[in-house]
Amino acid sequence: MKDAVFSIGVASYAAGLIAFLALLAVLLTGWRGRLQGGLLVLAVSGSALWALVLLLGAAFPGFPPWLLQVAESLRFSAWFAFLAGLIRGRDGVHFSGGRLLQVLFHGLALGLVLLPWLPAVLTSLLPSKSLYIGYLLLAVLSLWVVENLFRNVRSEARWGIKYLCIGLGGMFAYDFFLYSHAVLFGVLDAMFWDARGAVNALVVPLIAVAAARNPDWSLDVFVSRRMVFHMASLSGAGAYLLLMAAAGYYIRVFGGEWGGVLQILFLFAALLLLVALFFSGHLRARLKVFLSKHFFNYRYDYREEWLNFTRTLAGCRRESDPRVCVLAAVARIVDAGAGILWLRRDDRYVPIAHWNASIPVQAEEPPDGPLALFLAEKGWVVDLRELAQSPERYSGLGLPEWLKQQDAAWLVVPLLDAGELLGFMVLLEPLAPLEIDWEVLDLLKTAAVQAASYLGQLEALEALAEARQFEGFNRLSAFIMHDLKNIIAQQSIIVRNAARHRQNPAFIDDALGIMEHSVAKMSRLLELLRSGPGDVRPTELDLGRLLEEIVEERSVEAPAPAFSNEAGSVLLYADRDRLRAALRNLVHNAQQATHSVDREGRVTVRMEREGESVRILVEDNGCGMEESFIRDRLFRPFDTTKGDTGMGIGAYESRAYVRSLGGDVQVWSQPGKGSRFEVLLPVPEMGDNASVVEKGEGA
Repeated sequence: MKDAVFSIGVASYAAGLIAFLALLAVLLTGWRGRLQGGLLVLAVSGSALWALVLLLGAAFPGFPPWLLQVAESLRFSAWFAFLAGLIRGRDGVHFSGGRLLQVLFHGLALGLVLLPWLPAVLTSLLPSKSLYIGYLLLAVLSLWVVENLFRNVRSEARWGIKYLCIGLGGMFAYDFFLYSHAVLFGVLDAMFWDARGAVNALVVPLIAVAAARNPDWSLDVFVSRRMVFHMASLSGAGAYLLLMAAAGYYIRVFGGEWGGVLQILFLFAALLLLVALFFSGHLRARLKVFLSKHFFNYRYDYREEWLNFTRTLAGCRRESDPRVCVLAAVARIVDAGAGILWLRRDDRYVPIAHWNASIPVQAEEPPDGPLALFLAEKGWVVDLRELAQSPERYSGLGLPEWLKQQDAAWLVVPLLDAGELLGFMVLLEPLAPLEIDWEVLDLLKTAAVQAASYLGQLEALEALAEARQFEGFNRLSAFIMHDLKNIIAQQSIIVRNAARHRQNPAFIDDALGIMEHSVAKMSRLLELLRSGPGDVRPTELDLGRLLEEIVEERSVEAPAPAFSNEAGSVLLYADRDRLRAALRNLVHNAQQATHSVDREGRVTVRMEREGESVRILVEDNGCGMEESFIRDRLFRPFDTTKGDTGMGIGAYESRAYVRSLGGDVQVWSQPGKGSRFEVLLPVPEMGDNASVVEKGEGA
């Protein structure tokens, strides 16, 4: 039996030592040098030293008893000094005779330490139980100081110290019980003595909570809400299991021959109920509200809330409907079980997403309606329960009929992005009753701003994707219009010269050739509209011959371009019509650039080899271009200097297609002197899907 008590005592005081050392470490890291915080550090250090000495006393039977007395007196004195300092510095506490009481208390504690060394003449005058009576008096005085502290603090200030008073009051009450029992029976009860370490360990969380609630102690104590929540859950589960085990024991004892079976059924049902409770959202929400209300300065751990919220928003892009994800993220901040999201579409706010709720009938809201105007102007979170009880607080707010019919509606949260009402959320009743105060409103407003920014970006991205689809369609239309413009220009040349050259057989031949080319191009455009640009497959073509055709076609307009081929016959795979249009645009632009100069215009087209590439040079002596124009406007689509006669896509289309072939277009120009466009195209080696025939080869 002694061994069992001995082992229990070691475990008990070890638990107390670990608990006080952990609290001491937290306090030391947060201490900022103020006196009251230092007294708390001293008191906790005294308790840690006390637990260590009594641990050694439990582990080693021959441990000196006078060290135990020193540890006892030191612990009492340290906590009394902290409480006395707290009384002196606490606003609203009126306590007289404090200094005299401190002298008497510390004197008694010191006397108990010196008691073993007093002369026999003096000890004979003292009662036989004087040591127990002395510590009993210390416990009584400590309890009186705790009671005095709590009673004399103003009622509104008790919130900050009530857990300290509960913890220390319980600790000193246990000491009172221990030493009063020793005074009555003349000996310390071993079981009560050994349990004392674990009893003191249970007080540590209450002291930590009190320290976290009192920043005026100059202690930056952080008590993790998540840890408190899990500890409370585990403690509740442990107490529940103990009660169920006790109930099962009595069922087995008094259940007769069915006792064993009934016990098994009872314990299995109890475990199932415990698991169900752990997964209960309502129970978890109620526990979080209770802990936040009674254990912390603020209802929310803002860092944790914000990190969870931003992580949720960051993951919304992976969801099938990101708007539902955003709605749920805001709703979970206040443990709302459901919600509906309205966003602006054209001239109305319409329900876009819903989470655990159904969308009301005819729930659209006009921008000039009373609800939308109030949310846009005030930016308030509307508590519908408060609105029903005190409508004067929301002056000017009128609820639409569809919202009045929603009995479960709780909060209306505006979504303001850059000062404009992007939309709003209606959150339904929470899982656990929640009092709406400034913390809830501020957190919801902040989260709503972030959610509105996210939804605004999402709307902009979707609008951009839609615009890109239209852009592709419009670009195709623009390219077609560009080709039609060129066809019309060619036909116009025939019409203008028909009266003068209709008897000229050469003119008739050229006209027929241009018309044949126009028919082929129109047919090609119709095929492109039916099938789309992606269905066109490249074909093998002779680049030199293609350039000759382009030069010959553009020779009908002055100045007629001159062509020189220094690369021979170059074969490559490309879309003949698109490459022809790209190169033809460059030649045509060069001809037009010479029309605005007084001197005789000149346009040259030259093709030459450069390694595994072919270079096409289109040069003119026209008006030239500024460097800024080349950099900022030349290759920008739909930017033209030709007024109504130009589409602004010729140069853009030329470079875009050349780059799609792996090549590039470079430009050199000088205002008043002319320009040079250089087209560089890669030519695959022999054996690839294209070949190069060197100059003179095959002739």
